[in-house]
Amino acid sequence: MKTILIIDDEEKLRTLLARILQSEGFEVLEAADSRSGLKKLEHFAIDVVLSDVKLPDGNGVDLLSKIKSAHPLIEVILLTAYGNINDGVQAMKNGAFDYLVKGDDNEKIVPLLHRALEKVQLQKKIQDLERRVSEKFSFDTIIGKSKVIQQAIDLAKKVAPIDTTVLLTGETGTGKEVFAQGIHQASSRAGKNFVSLNCSTFSKDILESELFGHRQGAFTGAIKDKKGLIEEANAGTLLLDEIGEMPLELQAKLLRVLETNEFIKLGDTKPTKSNFRLIAATNRDLKQEYEVNHFRPDLYFRLSVFEIHLPPLRERIKDIESLTYYFMQQFSAKTNKRIEKIEEDCLEKLESYKWVGNIRELKNIIERAVILADTNTLTTDLLPFDIQHPERGSNKSTLSAFSLASVEKLHIQKVLNYTKGNKAETARLLEIGIATLYRKIEEYGLL
Repeated sequence: MKTILIIDDEEKLRTLLARILQSEGFEVLEAADSRSGLKKLEHFAIDVVLSDVKLPDGNGVDLLSKIKSAHPLIEVILLTAYGNINDGVQAMKNGAFDYLVKGDDNEKIVPLLHRALEKVQLQKKIQDLERRVSEKFSFDTIIGKSKVIQQAIDLAKKVAPIDTTVLLTGETGTGKEVFAQGIHQASSRAGKNFVSLNCSTFSKDILESELFGHRQGAFTGAIKDKKGLIEEANAGTLLLDEIGEMPLELQAKLLRVLETNEFIKLGDTKPTKSNFRLIAATNRDLKQEYEVNHFRPDLYFRLSVFEIHLPPLRERIKDIESLTYYFMQQFSAKTNKRIEKIEEDCLEKLESYKWVGNIRELKNIIERAVILADTNTLTTDLLPFDIQHPERGSNKSTLSAFSLASVEKLHIQKVLNYTKGNKAETARLLEIGIATLYRKIEEYGLL
């Protein structure tokens, strides 16, 4: 039941109005002055306030400001015996839902209350959604108690409130986007747009259009104006993932945007402004990349104002158990299974694995194991063969840089053979960007 508070010093009018509203199914509270009205607001869950403008201990317009300041979701409708334009204008400025003259507009009160309640419910839904989004992407959702991940979280928490560029580095699958979301939610830009783009996904021309947008007719196929992601991120945060894959020409344009907060859309002549926070992420060593002219040094120094390195999973062995249980519970709920335990040997196998794909690889493997499980326990036989029998994958306990490269080269060649040379499909199966695949093919001399 929705609760209405009536604040009016005229007892007869207050009682009559209360009876009308109660007959409409509302719960009604009454107060004779602003002081007692404010006390009721502190002790009861009230949705809408109906208040007289002239009260024994103050003015309803001033009371409105106090109510909205302390209870922003409550809607206030002001009633007056004499219409006053100045009071009405000031009431609306102070956040009143409406301003009515007593007697003339009695038939409007009930429908007006329903509209005010609709607004209250919508605001509550929005607030609840924002709360759930904030909880989902907060730093508290990052699983792990190991020293290396806690150090990364501490750095992210410190930089989040400061509106500066952040560079997230680390191998693929270490959770860079999760950290970016956490930084956004803990910043003053929380509630505004969080926009993400993987720079390795698109060719140069498409990437430029995605970033900067274009005007109708800027190129063949540009049948209407399009906002770029830089514009979409205005007042919010833009995550550029795999920024090391961005072509050099676009790097120069991005640097100018960061310095001026202005950019020019494709086919346009006038600059567009966008006040956004940039978070960049990469699995490459950008310092090494600029030393071999694959990345602009001036952009690197602009991005690396505050760098956070995310450790690979093999350096977080103590976190594997908690991550495994988390994914197990997640996928158990998704598949309507009751899997509650992990076999000790199974957990030992997971903790001794090298995890080239990091958390993302662990997540995929646990999902597969949950799907295959017929009991309430995850067992070793549910794991992939190379995790069950790591000794058969290599005779060495560790691999040198050269042997790692040879393993990667062989694996890429096998996937290329499997897809019959389809590079887009190969990149998808390898879970890397198409630009990264082409670079690897060139690097290893593959056909």
